[in-house]
Amino acid sequence: MDARHGHRDPQIDLQLVRSALIFKDLPEDAVIQATSHVVSRSHPANQVILLENDWGSSVYFILDGWVKIRTYNLDGKEVTLNILGRGELFGEMAPLDEVPRSTDVITLVPTVIGSVPASDFVHLLNTQPLAGIRLSQLMARRLRQVNRRLRLRESDSTSRVADIILFLADGQGKSGQGGLEIPNLPHRELSSLSGLARETVTRVLSKLEKKGLIVRDKDLMVIPDINALEKLLV
Repeated sequence: MDARHGHRDPQIDLQLVRSALIFKDLPEDAVIQATSHVVSRSHPANQVILLENDWGSSVYFILDGWVKIRTYNLDGKEVTLNILGRGELFGEMAPLDEVPRSTDVITLVPTVIGSVPASDFVHLLNTQPLAGIRLSQLMARRLRQVNRRLRLRESDSTSRVADIILFLADGQGKSGQGGLEIPNLPHRELSSLSGLARETVTRVLSKLEKKGLIVRDKDLMVIPDINALEKLLV
């Protein structure tokens, strides 16, 4: 079931889509109907999988891997809006306001994406009020994360890097033996998310590691004590 080589079990992919938060506590028949046309595709790392204004009429679920959502500012500089991992969805707003999407999606690692036709997704929202509540909860969480990042834009570099780590932990943190595990993303991605120079991010990460607030290896970053890291936010 290696995404890099395309050895996937379609039934497992379907189960992963149906385990997404938006389907939690919904009637089984409604979930089955909404996900009956799921199509999954594997993508290599560093691939633009959805071009701006050319996303098609689907909602997308990450079945495995990591992606970043990017756009560009008025100066043409790339801006990373979000980083999403397994179990999260994107493209959910376009079917509702019926306007072209204005961002690109790029894989950070080998990634498997499941797509659901927008018509099936909209039908679910129209017939299952709880699905709308779940979507609102997702939007509220993302707005809360963005607001916190904006508030910290004037903070010191340590606070801003710590916030990005906490942001990733909130979305994709997994409990492990040494603490909460998140992907050990390239420094350029943390730089884009935090608005700091890459060299500054590298320096702050080294300082956090020396203090024992994070532990890094090739693929993972471990946060031994999430509360200790949160205390750095000013």
